[in-house]
Amino acid sequence: MKGKKIVLGVTGGIAAYKAAELAREFIKRGAGVHVIMTKNATEFIAPLTFQTLTGNPVFVDTFQLTGEWEIGHITLAESAHIVVVAPATANVIGKIAHGIADDLLTTTIMATRAPVLICPAMNVNMYANPIVRENMEKLAATGYRFVEAGYGELACKTEGYGRLACLEDIVEDVEDILTVKDLSGQHVLVTAGPTREAFDPVRFITNYSTGKMGYAVAVMAKRRGAKVTLVSGPTSLPQPRGVEFVPVSSARQMRDAVMANLEKATVVVKSAAVADYRPADYSESKIKKAQKPLEIRLERNPDIISEVGRDKGNRILVGFAVETDNLIRYATKKMMEKNMDLIVANDITLPGAGFAAQTNIVKILDREGGSVDLPLMDKMDVAARILDRVRELMGKQKGASRGKKR
Repeated sequence: MKGKKIVLGVTGGIAAYKAAELAREFIKRGAGVHVIMTKNATEFIAPLTFQTLTGNPVFVDTFQLTGEWEIGHITLAESAHIVVVAPATANVIGKIAHGIADDLLTTTIMATRAPVLICPAMNVNMYANPIVRENMEKLAATGYRFVEAGYGELACKTEGYGRLACLEDIVEDVEDILTVKDLSGQHVLVTAGPTREAFDPVRFITNYSTGKMGYAVAVMAKRRGAKVTLVSGPTSLPQPRGVEFVPVSSARQMRDAVMANLEKATVVVKSAAVADYRPADYSESKIKKAQKPLEIRLERNPDIISEVGRDKGNRILVGFAVETDNLIRYATKKMMEKNMDLIVANDITLPGAGFAAQTNIVKILDREGGSVDLPLMDKMDVAARILDRVRELMGKQKGASRGKKR
C-alpha cells in the first residue's frame, strides 16, 4: 500500500463515520488518500474531518476542479490505484450496476480503470432484497470486488447482516488487490504456532510461539496470488481469510496434517515451533498434587521437516531456526541435514526478535552459502522478503530445467 493513491468514496449511511478510521488505516500503511463524498454523506460526517485526516481536499461537487483546468472525476479516476467505496449504500450500488453517473463518485467510478472495492452497509432487509443482491452479483461478474457486510446490531435497532465489514477485512482486501500476483499458480503449505503435548486432561508441555510469523507468511503468500494451506497449532490469532485453515494441537497431529497436504504443495514453509518431545505417558484423569516430586518421562516427537525433506521432490522447502547462540552454525547444520532450500534464522535474545513480538530480526540462509541479513522489521515485511527468496529459487529452477532441455 506504500506510495499508492486510494480514492475513498463515502456515501450517505450511518457507517460513514467509520470511513474516517478507515482513511487513518490507509494512511498508516503509507497510502495517499483522496476522499469523494456524496452530498448525503455530508449529512452524517463533515468533509473537514476527512480533510484534516488526509491532508487533502475533499471532493463533493461533480464540477469541482482538482487543480487549475483539471476536471475532478477525470483526474481522480486516472490517478487512482484503487477506488474503495465504504460505506456503499443500496442506492450507489444500484446506480453503478446500471451505469448511472449523476454525481462525482459514480462519475469517477465510471471513468476509472483502477480496481473498485465496494463495501456495502445498509438495513438488513435492504441487504437481503433480491434487487440489491442482483445488482451486487452483476457488478461482481464484471470485475468489481466486494467485502461482504458483517452481522450484528444495526442502527435501525434490528440485528442481522448489513453492518459495514470490520475495517481489518477491508484493509486486507485492499492490500490483496494492490499486491502483484507473482505466486499465482503456486500452492504454499505453511505451518505456524506451537504444539501442545498433554500429559493429563488439563496440563500440557508447549513453548512461547504465538504463530505471528507463520500467519504473516500465509497472508502474504495469499496476497501474492498463491493458494495457501495453513496448518496451525493453538494460537489466539484470527483465522486468515482466503486460506485453507487446518487447526491441530499436538506434533503428531501436525505431522499428519502436513503429510496429508504435501502432495498439492509446491512450496512448504515450516515456521511452526513444534515440540521436540512429548510425555511418554498420558493420564486419563488429572494428576493430583503429591508430596514427592512429579516425574514426567519424555519421548521424541516426529521430525516433520526431516520427513518433508526426504519426500520434497521439486518443492521448495523453507525452515526456521530459533537459537540463543551459534546462530549461523546451528542453522546451517539444520538446513543441510534436513534438505531445506532456505532457512530463516533468528536469535531470540535480540530485542524485538522472536516469539510474541510484532517484529523480527532474521538471516535467510541458502544451501550455496548465501545470506540475506534483515534488520528489525515488521513480521509482514519479513514474510515478504522470505517469499522474495522463494521466487528467486523458482527462477533458478526454471532456468536449470530450460538448460537441461537444450
